[in-house]
Amino acid sequence: MPSSLVWLFALACGLSVANVYYAQPLLDAMAHEFGFGYGAVGIVITATQAGCALALLLLVPVGDLFDRRRLILLQLLLLAMALGLVVLASTRVALLAGMLTLGLLGTAMTQGLIAFAATLAAPAERGRVVGAAQGGVVIGLLMARAMAGVLADLAGWRAVYVVSGVLALLMIALLARCLPRQASAPLRISYARLLGSMFTLLASERTLQIRGVLAMLMFAAFSVFWTALVLPLSAPPYSMSHTAIGAFGLVGAAGALAATHAGRLADRGLGQWTTGVALILLLACWLPLGFAGQSLWLLVAGVIVLDLAGQAIHVTNQSLVFRVRPEAHSRLVGCYMLFYALGSGAGSIASTHAYALAGWSGVCVLGAAISAAALAFWVLTLRAMPRVCAAA
Repeated sequence: MPSSLVWLFALACGLSVANVYYAQPLLDAMAHEFGFGYGAVGIVITATQAGCALALLLLVPVGDLFDRRRLILLQLLLLAMALGLVVLASTRVALLAGMLTLGLLGTAMTQGLIAFAATLAAPAERGRVVGAAQGGVVIGLLMARAMAGVLADLAGWRAVYVVSGVLALLMIALLARCLPRQASAPLRISYARLLGSMFTLLASERTLQIRGVLAMLMFAAFSVFWTALVLPLSAPPYSMSHTAIGAFGLVGAAGALAATHAGRLADRGLGQWTTGVALILLLACWLPLGFAGQSLWLLVAGVIVLDLAGQAIHVTNQSLVFRVRPEAHSRLVGCYMLFYALGSGAGSIASTHAYALAGWSGVCVLGAAISAAALAFWVLTLRAMPRVCAAA
C-alpha cells in the first residue's frame, strides 16, 4: 500500500475518532451548564459509548455488504450533521441524544476506515497498515482532548463541535478524491443474515473472544483514568484551565505512538510477548498515577506508560483478530470493538462514581483492580492462543 494512502487512512481515522473524545476535558463545563453533579456527569461519556456500541452492532458490519468508499462518505456527511445537533443542544436530553449520535457515527467512520485499510493491505503488511491506522486513532483521541481544552477556553465548549463540523466537511472532499475503489465485491447476503453471522463469529472464534475480553478490560481501565482526570485537575490546588488539562492528552503521545509498532511485532509472531509486557505496564502505571495530587511529574510518567500499554494491547489485538476471517473484516472489527464500547462505557460511569465516593485515590484503586483482572485473564488463557500468535 502506498505510504500516502496509509497516511490518509491515519488522518481520516484521527479526525473521526476525535468526536468520541472531545467531551472528556469538557465535563466540568457541561456539568455547570446543564446542572449535572460530579457523580452523574459521566453519563455524557456513557451516552457516547452507547452510540459506539450501537454502531459496532448495526453499522460497522454493513461494510461487508456495500461499497466501503461510498459508505464512508455518507457516514461522514451524517457525522457533520450530528455535530450541528450537539452545537444547538439546549437541554440534557438534547445533549445526550447528540452525544449518542456522535458515538454512533464517529465509531462507524473510524472502524469502517480501519476495516477498509485492512482489506486493501497485503497479508504480509496488514499488521503494519492496521498499526498505522490505529496510530491515527491515537493522535486523534490525544489531540481531541488538547484541542477541546484550547477551544473551550477561547470560545466555550460548543466551539469545539463547530470546528469539528467544518473539518468533517473538508474531509469529505479529500476522501472523495483520494480513496480508491474497492476491488473485492461485497457479500451478497441479507442485512439480517449479516448481523446473525456476527453472533456466530462471537460464539465460534476463540481468538475474537479472548482478545475481546482483554480489550474490554483494558479500555475500561483507560476510560477510568481519562474520564475522571478533569475533575481533580480543575479543582484546587491545581485549578487548571481547560487548555492545560487538555494538554495532558499530548503527554502520552510518545508512548502511544511507539505502541503502533506492536503491529509489526504481531506480524513477526510476537503477539503474546507484546501483550504480556503491555499488561504488566498497564498495572504498574497506576502507582505513579496515584500520586498525581503530590507530583505532576509522576502524573506525566504514569500517563506515558498508560498510553503505551493500552495502545500496544489494542494494536496487537486487532492484528491477530483480522487474521481470523479475511472476508469478514467489517464484522470482525464490529464484534471486537463491541467489547471496547462495553468497557469504555462502564469505566466512564464507574470512574465518576468512584471519584465522588473516594476521590482520586478511589479512581486509581479502581483502575488498578481492572488492570490486574486483565493480566490474570491473559495468564489463564495463555494456552488457547499460541497457535494463532505463531501463525501471525
